[in-house]
Amino acid sequence: MALSIVDDSQVRELVPAVIGILVRRGADFASAEDAVQDALIRALETWPADPPRDPKGWLVTAAWRRFLDATRAETSRRGRELVVDAEPDVGPVPATDDTLRLYFLCASPVLAPASAVALTLRAVGGLTTRQIATAYLVPEATMAQRISRAKRRIAGQPLDRSGDLPTVLRVLYLVFNEGYGGDVDLAAEAIRLARQLAVLTDDAEVAGLLALMLLHHARRASRTGPAGRLIPLAAQDRSRWDTHLVAEGVTILQHALARDQLGEYQAQAAIAALHADAPSTAETDWVQIVEWYDELLRITNSPVVRLNRAVALGEADGPHAGLAALATVAPDLPRYAAAAAYLHERVGDLARAADLYAAAARGATSVAERDHLTREAARTRHRLRS
Repeated sequence: MALSIVDDSQVRELVPAVIGILVRRGADFASAEDAVQDALIRALETWPADPPRDPKGWLVTAAWRRFLDATRAETSRRGRELVVDAEPDVGPVPATDDTLRLYFLCASPVLAPASAVALTLRAVGGLTTRQIATAYLVPEATMAQRISRAKRRIAGQPLDRSGDLPTVLRVLYLVFNEGYGGDVDLAAEAIRLARQLAVLTDDAEVAGLLALMLLHHARRASRTGPAGRLIPLAAQDRSRWDTHLVAEGVTILQHALARDQLGEYQAQAAIAALHADAPSTAETDWVQIVEWYDELLRITNSPVVRLNRAVALGEADGPHAGLAALATVAPDLPRYAAAAAYLHERVGDLARAADLYAAAARGATSVAERDHLTREAARTRHRLRS
């Protein structure tokens, strides 16, 4: 049946399978990915007016012809004769799905995180280079070079190599944390890819990551105010949280935890679920949150987790306990100054808190965060004078 409406996300979901088919026909990964990108752009331009009966078959045929044209052109430049198989007719294509293998290939440990993210968004997510560049606020030529270098780094690696699932999950979490930029909602895109990965695998940590994303995404509408002003958790309007996403995330998390294979994403999701379940900051089960941070610290031994645990402990046992725990964290850690400022304000040391808020603002990694911390410094100084 022909498509009456072109859904970009549905079209993009076909991309990994089409790349896999071209590779199985003899194309190298880089050439196959380029050919599929060209076919995808053509599809998004032509399908609204003339939708195909078999979208996957159309993409395979268009991409294969693009690959043959590029190969012939390259061979002609080199002065050699090219012998290729006949072009396939438009029609049914193999049902083999190489999506999971492409996840592993694009999240190769030989790639820098930024390159792995970009390549995953192209080859698995089906986004164009322009869309990725816009989302990351870099010139399209810069992103094209990043993707080209990534493809060169993994040249020759077969699709059937054993993959590193933890690396794949880290890449997806990096995509999710980029949030929104340009005409691509990277948080929503990461959730789409995580859902896809959850279908392809039977892994508790994949489910944990999906649950974590859903629980964080449920609070999205309340995180910012007019002009992108940052609203901290304690001040958010919880009536704006998406209860359907919260319920879905909690259900997925419960099924994952029942498997007794605890990992870092499940522990983070459990903390997010406790926040989502609380009517207010004051009514949050901070004791249980600290216990989950203890589990997370046992798994990761991460200084960032240690920092967040100190803040949670300050809520559960009082700010003096939080400051004592914070003393075990290196002060040059990002957001250390903001955490210390909050805890010092809680104990009544307003002068120290104001200085720390100002220092945190100078080290902020975004305009919204910088402006929020600057306002906190000004508010604390006003309290000190009044």
